[in-house]
Amino acid sequence: MASRRERRYGEAGKRRAGGQPFRRRHRKLLITLFTLLIVVPIVGGASYAYMLNSKLNNVAKLPDNKDTDRPDPDKGKSLNILLLGSDKGKKIAGQPSGSSIGEDAKADEWPVGKYRSDTLMIVHISANRKHVYLTSIPRDTFTTIYDSEGRPQHQGKINAAFSEFGPLGAISTVEHLTNLRMEHLAIIDWAGFRELSSAVGGVPVTIPKAFYDPKQRIQWEAGPQVLEGKMALAYVRTRYGLLRGDFDRIARQQNFLRALMKKILDKGTMTNPVKLINTVSALTKNLTVDAEWSAGDMRGLALSLRGTEAKDVRFLTAPIAGTETVPIYGSIVKLDEQKAMQLWDALRKDSVSAYIRANPDDVLPAPEEVR
Repeated sequence: MASRRERRYGEAGKRRAGGQPFRRRHRKLLITLFTLLIVVPIVGGASYAYMLNSKLNNVAKLPDNKDTDRPDPDKGKSLNILLLGSDKGKKIAGQPSGSSIGEDAKADEWPVGKYRSDTLMIVHISANRKHVYLTSIPRDTFTTIYDSEGRPQHQGKINAAFSEFGPLGAISTVEHLTNLRMEHLAIIDWAGFRELSSAVGGVPVTIPKAFYDPKQRIQWEAGPQVLEGKMALAYVRTRYGLLRGDFDRIARQQNFLRALMKKILDKGTMTNPVKLINTVSALTKNLTVDAEWSAGDMRGLALSLRGTEAKDVRFLTAPIAGTETVPIYGSIVKLDEQKAMQLWDALRKDSVSAYIRANPDDVLPAPEEVR
């Protein structure tokens, strides 16, 4: 007779587990990963707890994953979450306008080509909940694209998975590329960074060298700057005018998230009820997560990360072998397969710190060194 677990999860016993629940500890700085999956701290207390609970319950949800050929979950040890950065979507002829990613994902047919995801990050939380690692996968990475039910479709750039097959296609593609189980998925609308940057009163960054971005028609001056609103969004989207193009854009996005995290952790944000509420509101309004990631699980994960500090969050980029031009697909990125396997293995074994010691160049450089 099938066990209760088998009846619930199937013969393979696979599941998509949420964060482990922990007791609430008042007056402690809590780090909640769901905010950009980076770290948005919440100060304990009844009023903040009520506010956070109400906001989390409003986060948009995606439909269940139908792919059964997926790696085993981490069983309460380390945790991997797929973070996608997306635009609001363009208007597609014959399709309803104004719908959200969550609504489109639940529809009978995914609107092919409506959304783009120029940002893919694997957020790895260590088993002891003391370290968080964010690994970017370049959007032009050439790989096999899988559909929402885990079936291989064709070769292509990895960001085509989300555009063609939606959030679940993106999960399937990343999981088959890395052989890592993504316990959860979070999609942040990049336009939401305008609101997030304003909510915290601007995000400080340093531009090492002046340059002009012909695409956005912006002259970036050298030196420290505090970015807010449209300029904050322009910073994370900049690709033209940079020496390494999309690779430098990845570094900028990581650098911005790092600076945003530090700004949110600053007491000026945490002790200001208006700033705190505006920050959480800006996030939840522009966030979509998978159907099984409940508000309770997010709160439990936040509580489990209560000891995590800014220095415990590290940013990496998947190792690159080089770029080349392929007919039909244009310029593509080829991963260094040997090193990539070492990285995926480190994420699987929860030994990323050892990988970083052996490959320091894969880690995001100091803030003043990011173009």
